[in-house]
Amino acid sequence: MPDKSNQHELLANLAQDYYLSQLSLAELSEKYHLSRYLINKYLDDARREGIVTINIAAPNPRNLELEKTFQKEFAIPHIYILKDNISPTETIDNVLNYAAHQLAPMISQSKIVGLTWGGTIFNIINYFPASVLENVTFTQFIGENMKYKSAAGSMRMVELAAAKFSAEYLTMTGPLYIIDDNVRNTMAQEIAVKPAFEAARKMDLLFTALGTLSSLDSIPTWQENRSAILEDVNPDEIAGMLYGRPYDKNGQFLTSEHDKVFGLSIPEILATPRRFGVVKSKFKTQAALGALRGNLLTDLVTTESIARRILSDAQQDK
Repeated sequence: MPDKSNQHELLANLAQDYYLSQLSLAELSEKYHLSRYLINKYLDDARREGIVTINIAAPNPRNLELEKTFQKEFAIPHIYILKDNISPTETIDNVLNYAAHQLAPMISQSKIVGLTWGGTIFNIINYFPASVLENVTFTQFIGENMKYKSAAGSMRMVELAAAKFSAEYLTMTGPLYIIDDNVRNTMAQEIAVKPAFEAARKMDLLFTALGTLSSLDSIPTWQENRSAILEDVNPDEIAGMLYGRPYDKNGQFLTSEHDKVFGLSIPEILATPRRFGVVKSKFKTQAALGALRGNLLTDLVTTESIARRILSDAQQDK
């Protein structure tokens, strides 16, 4: 065994090559000039010393009957409704963990993956099992939400996801909203953002959380200029915010005629084959209902209690 100053580095390198790069014992033996016996021993040492941790994701029970009801009520191809846990905290953890493990294989089969921002997305990324995906690129497809002091800001989300998979990433160096139409359209042609725009138009998959009007008001710049961003939109008509835009309870975007978002247009975004959403808060019920009615998502992960509230609200509207 090497001296202690090099021991940790050797164990870490061996573990990375074995678990992430998936080299065989024979390949490791040749690379490090060690016997297979020693390779096995060192891998055991890496687990014992905490260099490698192995988490087994227990299956989260789903409410299949409720999922069938949703399939009849809404035209969403993929719905995942998790049974509620006694503990609300564990219920939320189950949602995040389940979403991450549903997304991971989808990401591995994609070339271009887009994502938004926020605490839900941040936590999902942390639940992703680490792996190496050299042929995947993560990208922004709408501009920076200006949460510069937050770990869950737009650019940081892309960087964090890419780091989790040792993948490439692209950012849109521009704010989420640009009021002047000429400035917004001209900026989209700048060489600094062209690669992100071009990649985003080829997204195989995007994943997002749903927002409400309060998410717009949570950022001082947007709150102060809300009337310019929303123009003639009645705030009472807003059921949710998705892809930076407000929409009503029927899933109709309310700023189509005067869209101030810097990024892909709604038709471009909706051309993405898989649009994966996560709802873990009961305060997003109306947002989820509007997104379902408007076919804004192809996949949705949520809980029993939230799903029942969505169905109840849908029945009250009839």
